[in-house]
Order: sequence, then structure tokens, then C-alpha cells
Amino acid sequence: MSRSARVKWLLHELVGDDFDVETLGLYQGQQYQADYLRRNPNHAVPVLEVSLSDGSVFTMIESGAMVSLLADLYPVEGLAPPPADFTPERADYLQMLHFGSSWVDMVLWQLRLHRDLYSPADRDDRTIDRYMNKFRAEIEPQLKARLDRGPYILGASFSAADCVMGHNVLWASLYGLCADDCFASYLERLAARPAFQAAFADRDQFAPRPS
Repeated sequence: MSRSARVKWLLHELVGDDFDVETLGLYQGQQYQADYLRRNPNHAVPVLEVSLSDGSVFTMIESGAMVSLLADLYPVEGLAPPPADFTPERADYLQMLHFGSSWVDMVLWQLRLHRDLYSPADRDDRTIDRYMNKFRAEIEPQLKARLDRGPYILGASFSAADCVMGHNVLWASLYGLCADDCFASYLERLAARPAFQAAFADRDQFAPRPS
């Protein structure tokens, strides 16, 4: 249930294992240490550091932007419609990529805060109910309609948008959302991908809640 998963998954799709991973102890508060805050003042994960040919390092802190950039940097993998003059395919891809990384993510993050991370005194059952209902009534029908038309979010082919939306569906399923058979089939297709398996191979090392 970290946004790092979607970026790590896409990197495995694009470059195999040819990247370095740094693990951060979020429950231990390592994201608030001064060194990390210099890299990401929003004290969140993921952070993507790209080493440039001149020896400098370019840092990104927004997972949706990372996914968009990385997919475009490796066009031969075909995980994003190419940026060009307007095409409906590119517009739909960007729409779903940002829908997943902003609106859907926001709803799931509120659920995570109030169900998993806040202390009992700070949790709000009304907020949980509001966002559970919002997800079921507004988000699930849109995703189901797409998956009823094709095996992936954009239709016949897997794309970087599935790294974001597939991660969201997996996350939502932990709260009893996305229970329709179409979502189970979607996750089965995603889980069969070697890059998915590599990205989530360490999932048993992480606890959903602080101890």
C-alpha cells in the first residue's frame, strides 16, 4: 500500500532488474530525517533519482509523473501511446493515468489513513463510510465498464496505466472493494506478468499497519 509499488513495477517492465532500490522505514519515521527531507520535502515515497551523463542526479517525487516519464523514455516497450499530435489513444491513456494517480489515489489514501494509520482517537468512521461509498458508486462502475470491454484499462493491450490502476485495484481489494469477478480476472492477468511478480516479491516483508 505504498505508491512506490507502481513505479517499481513499471521499472521492472521497462528495464528488468537494472535499477537500485532503497528501502525506507516509514513506520520508524525515516521519511522525516533531514537527509530524506532534502530529497523529498513532502516526506513521502517514492523518490526516483535519475543519474545523468554529466554526473548530476535529477530527483522526482510524484509517482504519476514518474510513470508517465518512464513509459515515454522507453517507447520500444510500447507501454504508452506515443506523444505526438493529438490522438484519442494518447489522450485516453493520460486521462486514466492521472485519474488513477490523483482521484482514485486520494480516495484510497483517505481509507488508508482512517483505517490503518491514524490512532483510534483520530479515526473518523464517517470519513471511512463516505469514501467507501464514493469508491463503490463513482469509481468502480467506470473501471468495470472498461474491463467489461477489454482485458486491460485501455483495452486489448497492457500499458503503464495498468501499473497505476492495477495497483489501485489491488489496494482497494484489501478493503473489500472491487469485488466483482472482472476485477479478480484483471488482477490474475496482472499477477501473471513477471514484472508484477518481481515488483511484489517482497510484499510479505511489509505490514499494512504500524505495530
